[in-house]
Amino acid sequence: MTTESNVAPDTPLETPAVASAALSATRPLYWSIRRELWENRSITIAPLAAAAVVLFGFTVHALVRASRLHTGPALDPAQQYAAIVMPYSMAATMIMVTALVVGAFYCVDALYSERRDRSILFWKSLPVSDLTTVLSKASIPLVVLPLIAFAASLATQLAMLVLPVRGVGAGLRWTSPPLFEMWFVMLYGLTVHALWHAPLYGWLLLVSAWARRTPLLWAVLPPVALGVVERIVFQTSHFASLVRYRVAGAMTEAFDLEPKGGAIIRLAQLDPLGFLTSPGLWVGLLFAAAFLAAAARLRRRGEPI
Repeated sequence: MTTESNVAPDTPLETPAVASAALSATRPLYWSIRRELWENRSITIAPLAAAAVVLFGFTVHALVRASRLHTGPALDPAQQYAAIVMPYSMAATMIMVTALVVGAFYCVDALYSERRDRSILFWKSLPVSDLTTVLSKASIPLVVLPLIAFAASLATQLAMLVLPVRGVGAGLRWTSPPLFEMWFVMLYGLTVHALWHAPLYGWLLLVSAWARRTPLLWAVLPPVALGVVERIVFQTSHFASLVRYRVAGAMTEAFDLEPKGGAIIRLAQLDPLGFLTSPGLWVGLLFAAAFLAAAARLRRRGEPI
C-alpha cells in the first residue's frame, strides 16, 4: 500500500507540467509578436489606408458609371457580370499588394533598426532567445500581415456591397458577386503567396541583421549585380529568370490561369495540389529556414551600430 500511495499521485501531475512547459515556450513568441505590432504601426495602418482609398475610388467610380448608364447602351450579361466582379477583385488585389510591400520594407528594417537605435542592448537582456526574436519578426509578413489584409479586404468588399446609394448601381444589380467564393480564393491566395515569398522575407531579414548601412541597398544590389555579371559574361539571364519566378511564380504554380486574363474568383481556378507538389515551394522554404537561422546567428553576435 505504501508503494501504491507514493506512485499514484505522480500521474496526474504530468499533464499540468507538460502544459506549463508548452505555455512557457510559446509565451515569449506571442509577446514578441505583440511588441512588433506595438512598435510598427504601419503593419495595421497601411492595409487600412489602402482599404480607405479603395472605398473612395469605388464610390467615385460607381457615381460616374451610374451617370453613364442612364445614357449609354445596355450591357450584355457577361459584361454586367465582369463590371460587378472586377471592382471587388481589384480592391482585394490592391490591399494584398500593399501588405506585400509593407512586409518587404518591414523585414529590411526589422533587425537593422534595433542595432541602429541601440535598443538591441535592452532586448538582449530579456529572457528571449535570438531565434524566437527572428521568428517573431518573420511571422509578421508570413502570418500577421496576410490575416490583416484578409480582414481588411473582407470588410472593404462588404462595404462596397452596401455603400452605393439607391440608384447608383442601376442596371448592375441583376446579381450579387460570389463573395463567399471570392473570400476563400483570397485566403488561399494570401496563404500561397506568403509561403512562396518566404525565402524573400528570409533574405531581407538576413540582410537586416548583417548590414551596417543602407540595408535596402544591400538587399537589392547583390542580386542585381549578379544578374548583370551573368548577362555580360555568359550572355544568359538564368538568375534574373529565377528571381522573377520567385517573385511572381506563385500565380503559375498555385492557380489555373486558363483562360488567360480576367479575375481569379472561382474555386475551379485553384490548383493546391500543383502548388504543394511544386519543387520551387519546398526549395524556397529550405532557403527561408537557412536565411532565418543565419539571421538569428548574426543577431546573437550583433552589436549596436
